[in-house]
Amino acid sequence: MRHFTCVQDLGDLKQALREAFEIKKDRFQFTELGKNKTLLMVFFNSSLRTRLSTQKAAMNLGMNTIVLDVNQGAWKLETERGVIMDGDKSEHLLEAIPVMGCYCDIIGVRSFARFENKEDDYTEKILNQFIQYSGRPVFSMEAATRHPLQSFADLITIEEYKKTERPKVVMTWAPHPKALPQAVPNSFAEWMNATDYEFVITHPEGYELDPKFVGHARVEYDQKKALEGADFVYAKNWAAYKDPNYGKVINMDRSWTVDTEKMALTNNAYFMHCLPVRRNMIVTDDVIESPQSIVIPEAANREISAQTVLKKILEGLQ
Repeated sequence: MRHFTCVQDLGDLKQALREAFEIKKDRFQFTELGKNKTLLMVFFNSSLRTRLSTQKAAMNLGMNTIVLDVNQGAWKLETERGVIMDGDKSEHLLEAIPVMGCYCDIIGVRSFARFENKEDDYTEKILNQFIQYSGRPVFSMEAATRHPLQSFADLITIEEYKKTERPKVVMTWAPHPKALPQAVPNSFAEWMNATDYEFVITHPEGYELDPKFVGHARVEYDQKKALEGADFVYAKNWAAYKDPNYGKVINMDRSWTVDTEKMALTNNAYFMHCLPVRRNMIVTDDVIESPQSIVIPEAANREISAQTVLKKILEGLQ
């Protein structure tokens, strides 16, 4: 595997899951694979789980790691071609990227949607510049439209906790005071569609996702109806995708918050969220603290998803 930006890059998903569970049994069995190799992690946006889990995964594989926070300690970067750089940006990304590539073997990039230009966001302008100009394998640590390491960890978690071969998985929109990218819900939908699970997406009208990510999922506008019989409930907020409201908060309906009453409609479902989570906006305290909440094991599996991806990329360098 050369690059990792979406579920299709993994190839056989069942085989990737087998590798993930093999790694989880012994995280240090492949330390020779990364010996004398360097991972550069480039952050354009904040991170807790992604930063820690990916760095830990690289260390498990014997790699050296460099972490670059573009917004702290680096030159302010220009990303647009053709601009006269007479403002506050001192370096162009088109020079910075190949320089970064000189110092490492693999690059991880985290760059959120900016909500300034829908086309720039949905063509993954920043991520694709790294793929094009770095000369190194590149993987996404969350991009404008997808968060594949999170979705892979979500899938690993569902596989661990499912009680039936074909569980019902429901992704529900929930209210949030800020406009959040569609990356996590897009990615989660894409990965669920790659399985044979029963997959349902529920959200208020106006919050429809890009159809290419919705795929064959059933879309239900009645949240309570969608939750009936669910085995897993994945709560997440996202801003509007459709024009002219792209990137905007058009609804903060608190009746969509996941609470005990909503969870009672399910088949004693497990509650999932990518974190960080706004308590009593996305989910109530009692639900996220309940025995059915698996947000911490889900977060722990971020190490496993990252290590599986890095292992496959390192094998491609052999």
